[in-house]
Amino acid sequence: MRRTVRYLTHPQVRIDPDLDIPLWSLNDVGQQRVTALAASGALAGTTSVTSSGETKALETAEPLAAALGCKVQVRALMHENDRSATGFLPPEEFEQVADAFFAEPERSVRGWETAAEAQARIVREFETCIADHGRGDLLLVGHGGVGTLLYCHLSGQPISREHDQGPGGGGCYFECDMDRLTPRTGWQPMEFLYSEG
Repeated sequence: MRRTVRYLTHPQVRIDPDLDIPLWSLNDVGQQRVTALAASGALAGTTSVTSSGETKALETAEPLAAALGCKVQVRALMHENDRSATGFLPPEEFEQVADAFFAEPERSVRGWETAAEAQARIVREFETCIADHGRGDLLLVGHGGVGTLLYCHLSGQPISREHDQGPGGGGCYFECDMDRLTPRTGWQPMEFLYSEG
């Protein structure tokens, strides 16, 4: 029987410049999107949910796991690329730094974790999750930056922001067969899990 692994990014967040970014929560739109996915039954067959330890990822993973009748396994090293050197940046400035992060993977941009380091970390976490998984489908809940780095690795592409999930605040996924870990498609909105079925 074919087993599927899905990597899902948290959806829209409540931006709070006074709070450390890993502690940001989902905003109302993000919460509504997660609630709709949890209620849809689209993830039936998923027997394990593993999440980054960041608040916004856990607020995505926990309702989905509850709907599936399983617990969330937390892997702290699935966190987003480490941007603590700068903390919050205004959107336009953030986009410029993020562009440089992807464009020069071996260079630390303004003290950020390099893209190459972040990719190696998320690939190790992904491979560990796959190795530890038993029957059924696996859902990994994380972040757009490291998710894109993982997608690049799995699809055999060089690191590039060209493969990013795009604008809209997140809440996108890609999926692979567990035995042949090549993404079936690029990023898709989470709603495609139940609106295209």
